[in-house]
Amino acid sequence: MEEMVNRDRAEDAAGLQQAPGKKRLGPFERYLSVWVGMCMIAGVFLGKLLPGFIRGLRGLEFGANSQINVPIAVLIWLMIIPMMMKVDFAAIGGIGRRPRGLLITLFVNWLVKPFSMAILAWVFFRIVFSAWITPADADQYIAGAIILAAAPCTAMVFVWSYLSDGDPAYTLVQVSVNDLIMLVLFAPIVRFLVSGASNLHVPFRVLLYSVIIFIVIPLVAGVALRRWFIRRHGRAWFEEQLLPRFAPVSMTALLVTLMLIFGFQADNITGKFLNVVLIAIPILIQVYFNSSLTYGLMRLFKVEYAIAAPGALIGASNFFELAVATAIALFGPGSGAALATVVGVLIEVPVMLSVCSVCKRTRHWFPAPGLSIG
Repeated sequence: MEEMVNRDRAEDAAGLQQAPGKKRLGPFERYLSVWVGMCMIAGVFLGKLLPGFIRGLRGLEFGANSQINVPIAVLIWLMIIPMMMKVDFAAIGGIGRRPRGLLITLFVNWLVKPFSMAILAWVFFRIVFSAWITPADADQYIAGAIILAAAPCTAMVFVWSYLSDGDPAYTLVQVSVNDLIMLVLFAPIVRFLVSGASNLHVPFRVLLYSVIIFIVIPLVAGVALRRWFIRRHGRAWFEEQLLPRFAPVSMTALLVTLMLIFGFQADNITGKFLNVVLIAIPILIQVYFNSSLTYGLMRLFKVEYAIAAPGALIGASNFFELAVATAIALFGPGSGAALATVVGVLIEVPVMLSVCSVCKRTRHWFPAPGLSIG
């Protein structure tokens, strides 16, 4: 009898480990906000203790006055190329069977998200926070917030989809289509909104270079490497053996990038810590607004939960690697725009985990698999 009870307990424990609600992030992803905070502190200390070294790194650019920092560009390639290797554009061919979930995601990502962020940033930085933020800083923070919102999430959304029990194949389609659209719309949307909501001039040439350097090159490299590795070693080896090995590389590159950025911004940050808190407020509001809007539209159009949840998470999260790189390329690594995009990184993980939690608790709002029209 005791043996049977012990066996039942063991089976119950195994069942709990396999239950969808027990999914867990790895230590890097789970504590990303902690690592980001530590890198912020370490970067500020480096900037203060070794100003000459930091100035030397900051001066390494692709050509005079290009604002594209060589060390940061290399680190961002190390972040983005492994992410692009995950994208399978062949999966796009299956969207015709269930188009509504994708259409809702694209509507929010490209027709709502950047424009709502521009409005929120202008209201908060120009009006609500005008007593604490100078007009010049307001311009920079508005620009950074817009750049952040104009870049839909590419990599981390696979983690959020997994944690919310999303459909991985459909998530892949959503990410792939967004990446293709980003090639065309990211630059003109950023230029139009930043020029309209702030007093900053956005040189289209620099923005175009940013798209080429931080989207086109990593995308082409990622697709080429994906095809080469799969042809040489097979899909199973590529997805189960190779891709997991790149995760620490991408995360380490992200953290070192943030350390450099905060080193470049050491004087700016130590004198404006309140501004970091103020920057986070409109970004938080925008994230929850867009995730709620996407999730609500998915429910309205009776899209099944496994598509609705990742769609809401894509609408809420950002391709912060691209946003940071673009802000640096346009305004420099010590700019307020770069600081605003980094604040987005700092708050992203806890915010996304909260959205995942809400989605899982409300999955009964959606039709059962097979009944969806999305």
